[in-house]
Amino acid sequence: MKGIIVVPIGNVDRDVLKTIVEGLREVFRCRMGLGKEMPVPKDAYNARRRQYLSTDILEKLRAMKPEGYDLMLGVAEVDLYVPRLNFVFGEADVFAGVAIISLARLREEFYDRVNRRDLLLKRAVKEAVHEVGHTYGLDHCDNPHCVMFFSNSLRDTDRKGMDFCAVCREKLGI
Repeated sequence: MKGIIVVPIGNVDRDVLKTIVEGLREVFRCRMGLGKEMPVPKDAYNARRRQYLSTDILEKLRAMKPEGYDLMLGVAEVDLYVPRLNFVFGEADVFAGVAIISLARLREEFYDRVNRRDLLLKRAVKEAVHEVGHTYGLDHCDNPHCVMFFSNSLRDTDRKGMDFCAVCREKLGI
């Protein structure tokens, strides 16, 4: 494996990015990089929904994926969606080896609750590992404690672990 590069999309807290990079390094045990900030693509914005279409952002990431890395993970602060869902915490393109996560709905403040940085950092790493897992070909897992379990809510994200279950580990060969 050549490695994973993490790219901020717009202005993203550097400490959160560093925590994500370290979390991915710990789980995937590979070379990690932190790329230059990419502007938030204005054409991905849907004014009616007040959200950004994650698939459009993935296309932009695909076009700028650098040589020397197998995978690229974009990290954004904007709220993301795909047409069939109200929102997504992230999305991955398995074939291109790119993924994106949003920190917006991982923050307690999004729900008018008190900021909990510790929760944000845990959630961000879980969703990053989850989306990178997709880029390695993993589907959603039925085990609610596996990081590959589909998060339909923060409760799902908070319940699942930071790592893969035995079945997903075997599929990954780690």
